Amino acid sequence: MAGAAQNRGINISIMGRDFSVACPPEEQEDLLEAAQFLDKNMKEIQKTGKIIGAERCAIMAALNITNDLLKLQKSTAGQDKVQARLSSLQERIDEVLRDAESS
Repeated sequence: MAGAAQNRGINISIMGRDFSVACPPEEQEDLLEAAQFLDKNMKEIQKTGKIIGAERCAIMAALNITNDLLKLQKSTAGQDKVQARLSSLQERIDEVLRDAESS
């Protein structure tokens, strides 16, 4: 497992608790950004006063983030369909123009 030997421990803080997480050096910046994003979301949930406990805040934050991700994926899938349709229309236009030029 050569890849595991290259992993380095990185310290992150979420809701005032420190964690050491191993990850490849090239992913450390993304991991820190993800930890900050999660920390911010959990603190926002905690501020509402409706959710008590770090575990429940973590679950709600995970649900909110997952919901946002799924919406984004659906939006991207819709964009892919539009792009495919536009490409198909462009091909048909090109075909009609070629036929018009040859006649």
